[in-house]
Amino acid sequence: MKEPRPFSPELLEKIRLFRGKAQKIKLGQISFDSKLLLAPMAGICNIPYRLLMEDLGAGGTVSELISCHGINYGNARTLEMLKIHPLEKNVGIQLFGEDPESMAKAAEVAESYGAKFLDINMGCPVAKVVTKGGGSALMKEVEALAPLFEGMRKRMKIPLSIKIRTGWDANSRNASEILNIAHNSGIEWVAIHGRTRTQQYTGFADWDFIENLNETKKLPLIGNGDLHHPFGVSERMKSSGCDALMIARGALRNPFIFLESLDPEYASRKKSIFLGKDYWEVVQRLHQYCSETFTEERTVLVQLRKLVVWFAAGFPHSAAFRSQIFSCQELTGIMNISEDYFLSLGTSQKSINYDEVFMSSGHG
Repeated sequence: MKEPRPFSPELLEKIRLFRGKAQKIKLGQISFDSKLLLAPMAGICNIPYRLLMEDLGAGGTVSELISCHGINYGNARTLEMLKIHPLEKNVGIQLFGEDPESMAKAAEVAESYGAKFLDINMGCPVAKVVTKGGGSALMKEVEALAPLFEGMRKRMKIPLSIKIRTGWDANSRNASEILNIAHNSGIEWVAIHGRTRTQQYTGFADWDFIENLNETKKLPLIGNGDLHHPFGVSERMKSSGCDALMIARGALRNPFIFLESLDPEYASRKKSIFLGKDYWEVVQRLHQYCSETFTEERTVLVQLRKLVVWFAAGFPHSAAFRSQIFSCQELTGIMNISEDYFLSLGTSQKSINYDEVFMSSGHG
């Protein structure tokens, strides 16, 4: 991959001003440039998106969830998902599965691809993962966790983390017990999404629960859930007691959220200083990353199309833009429509209704 397309001096200056307010943090053996990290999202956290979010202030990133069985079977598509780009600084690979030996074997392979850390998915609520015993289902069988963690640790040299939920349902919120097992089994930090598995992505993340966990934790704790607005991110960083936060859906509508959340005074504003022309620069860089990562133009088109539509949320006439984009079946056309739209916005500022439900089916 070539050097990324340079941002304009104006955009670089905005990025620099926010980056100067970032607080570095060390979790286990890994030093992150910011306490705000990109959460793993299925179908989204591939190389191009991870690179882009690092460019725009994410202190670290995690891959989408990857099947340990796909790795061990040598599935070509699965192995492709393990790849790390040399420009990626602090990237982890997230594995899912239910069998300790399969997970340990896959961990060895994943580590060989150059990840800085590995993460176990214990939070995915999707039926096709849970019914096989992976994802959130791992939280139901706590007696099996220590062998799983310890078996993987013995086969790895890099840090191992886990991402969990508060529990399986409202009657079994056992995150505290899992944190203790993790501490005793060599896990370096824990990320927690503030919902149970039965909630899926409905309702609200329980940040009171996360705050209470922080009072007795023995490991660094990363909070996650409903971090959609820079102000909300900034406030949770101050009040939750978490060592760091993971942002997921919030970064889809606002790719600058990692930067804007770093300044509490700025974060309280309802509108962004990043204008349409800044978004067009981001789209161009994303296009470069996608074109140099994926061999098929159709894949580039699909990846780019879904992200530019989300990026447009909150700008004037975004519904008409979305309709144009999804009607277009050519990559050149997608880029032309995007250029015309974002540059036509002039000084129009993005204004998002953060009370509106966004992607309640996942990526939280």
